[in-house]
Amino acid sequence: MSDRDFAPNLAARSSRGKRWRTVFLCATILAVLFLVALIASIVNQSFGFVLSVAEVEPATLARGGIPLEEQEPLDLIETIRENVSRRLFIKEDSDKPFESRSKAELLAFIEAEIVKSRVVETWTLAESLFGRARIEAFKVENAPDGRLVFRSWVNRGLLENPQSSVAALAGLRGAIIGSLLTIFFTIIIALPLGIGAAIWLEEYAQENLLTRIIRTNIYNLAGVPSIIYGMLGLALFVRLLEPITSGAAFGAAETGGGANGRTVLSASLTLAILVLPIVIINAQEAIRAVPQTLRHSSLAVGATKWQTILHHVLPASIDRILTGAVLAISRALGETAPLVVIGASTFLTKDPTGPFSKFTTLPIQVYQWTARPQQEFRNLAAAAILVLLVLLLSLNATAIIARNKYRKEKRLAR
Repeated sequence: MSDRDFAPNLAARSSRGKRWRTVFLCATILAVLFLVALIASIVNQSFGFVLSVAEVEPATLARGGIPLEEQEPLDLIETIRENVSRRLFIKEDSDKPFESRSKAELLAFIEAEIVKSRVVETWTLAESLFGRARIEAFKVENAPDGRLVFRSWVNRGLLENPQSSVAALAGLRGAIIGSLLTIFFTIIIALPLGIGAAIWLEEYAQENLLTRIIRTNIYNLAGVPSIIYGMLGLALFVRLLEPITSGAAFGAAETGGGANGRTVLSASLTLAILVLPIVIINAQEAIRAVPQTLRHSSLAVGATKWQTILHHVLPASIDRILTGAVLAISRALGETAPLVVIGASTFLTKDPTGPFSKFTTLPIQVYQWTARPQQEFRNLAAAAILVLLVLLLSLNATAIIARNKYRKEKRLAR
């Protein structure tokens, strides 16, 4: 080919490359804008004015001129005793003695059973910033004696309080504990199995029809809808293996819990199966990327195959394996459909304490709150989404730090 024929072809290829680069840049900008709009919408729902009306004004519950919020726990107990029926007081005290409750718990009980605030209307952050006059007019017209306060739905109470039917008192404590327990057991089940399977497929398995069938099915399983895994978990872990997953076989079943196999362990096993194909595929790619010369060098100095894998192949691929594990665990943390199928609780009165406890998770709690008709629960759902995003980013950041540490150690070793 002559230079005269090559030059026009080079210009055309360069022009085509610039066009595709522009397309990719536009796609990236569009994706970032979508993400920013999503986060802005969530933040907009998580803050704003709240108009509420109380059956009993908190100011009338002052003792000796001391406001309710500044009273000592013993004074708060006396306030409860004086303002609720004797039957309710005895019942609540038998469930959990008032003397053992924290000040925050006593104030929450007073708010729920004595003050009994009812939310009249809520407004988003944008409406609160740019429509204050309209909000004030709404208050004067519909609830002149109501309390109008600017509320952050993301607050300490959201993290510390248990679930409640009152939006102002509802929290995510049980859901956060349930999510952390579920993900912990998912990790210790899925990662060793997934990495072990990848090592066998890449280092030990012979290239034959059986191996090709296994690999093909692993790739297919990675694309199966998550609700199918939920149905598998319901049939296998909740029903068939109920004595094990409920803890009855070990004498560890919760007394009066009625878990019936719908426990943290069942959820973890279901999510482990869900993310296992992803872990295996990513680990396979990471191990395959290790140069063969590294294996040959180790074997040449007398190391066994397992010593080569343990001391050379895995350290060289661990950063990529961690990246795949982060993607898999992030997916598991955000799953809702399989957990709904296996029977995750939408309302918990007790925090989960172990693998045989009834449970709920942050995505389940968000789903339950968004299904409620009251606007304040949708504000709570937006706040819960922010908590879930922070938890996801924290897990990802931890994995990225670990990955960078391994990469730094590899560079220093060279």
